[in-house]
Amino acid sequence: MEPNSPELELDNLRAIKILGKGAMGTVFLVYDQSRDPSALCPFALKVVEKCSLYSKLDADRRARWEVSVLARLSNPTHPFLPTLLGSFETHQLLGWAVPYCPGGDLNVLRYRQTDHVFSPSVIRFYLAEIVCALEHLHSMGIVYRDLKPENVLIQQSGHVTLTDFDLSRSLTPRPVQALLDVDPIDDPHEGARRKHRRYLTRLIPAPPMCEKKGLKKAKSARVSPVSRRKTSFSAGERSNSFVGTEEYVSPEVVRGDGHEFAVDWWALGILTYEMHYGTTPFKGKNRKETFGNVLMKPPEFIGKRSALTDLIGRLLEKDPTKRLGYNHGACEIKRHEFFRGVKWDLLTEVLRPPFLPSREDDDLTAKLTPSGFNIRNILIDKQ
Repeated sequence: MEPNSPELELDNLRAIKILGKGAMGTVFLVYDQSRDPSALCPFALKVVEKCSLYSKLDADRRARWEVSVLARLSNPTHPFLPTLLGSFETHQLLGWAVPYCPGGDLNVLRYRQTDHVFSPSVIRFYLAEIVCALEHLHSMGIVYRDLKPENVLIQQSGHVTLTDFDLSRSLTPRPVQALLDVDPIDDPHEGARRKHRRYLTRLIPAPPMCEKKGLKKAKSARVSPVSRRKTSFSAGERSNSFVGTEEYVSPEVVRGDGHEFAVDWWALGILTYEMHYGTTPFKGKNRKETFGNVLMKPPEFIGKRSALTDLIGRLLEKDPTKRLGYNHGACEIKRHEFFRGVKWDLLTEVLRPPFLPSREDDDLTAKLTPSGFNIRNILIDKQ
């Protein structure tokens, strides 16, 4: 695992409960019985099984990448991004620890609201913090690529933190001049992704991208099977991987044009729409229809247009070079009318965020057996 991360001793860790399960691993709420026998400071532990079917395909590489990203985010730290508390590796398991966020995720929180939507003022607060988190990631050359409500967690303080960085990747920031089309990082699964993009071509005919006058056409060592025309990204490195959650995938990813940091601003637009309306804008009856809507359908706005709907529309520009945030990153978004009055430097000093996690879980230790339960036994015994 990451050489600079603190070493965790698996046999000293005791699980309080399972926080979640995904395709890649299981997340536990744990404590270190040697250092914190009363479980006063529990933390989240993500564990990936090396011998699982999914691990044989991709999880080992993605797990190690996520740990490396978390290590980078830990120095320096950022208030809306997690830090790496430690990691471990055995013959069968990979695991790493991050701070526990007792407020759950933004999707759970939304469903607790009347009509399952947030007010504009609440949306403004959460979006401001998410924009700051993405701005920091981009400044480090990291494109997140997995923004969605389930990956926005609420800390004990009521402020947000992003989670799950296994789909992120490093890209060289885009310079002002020069137009380059850089091949993606070496990836043993790129062939499968190319096959997948060929399948998408059969499902959805990609609309031609109009060449803008004055933009030099990219020179590419490879031609994307989805679209032979390349969007100008005025140069930076781009990824051709097909990743992301279906309803949050950007048009350039669907087309296979290659993508860069603007995919995060598209996802921010989808997230904002969902927070405001309670649904995503392009969801279809199936995958084919969803991707067709992403490519062709404009977002529908109900009621009177406002600064909020204008922000959503600018973020959901299908041409990434025209999308809000493309030219000047987060600075463009921060200057939008919807964020008028936001004191960006003082967000962390807000003592009363819109929602604070309840303290009902403070007595977690009372629900435990004297020693919690052993993570190693739980994971290995079920195989």
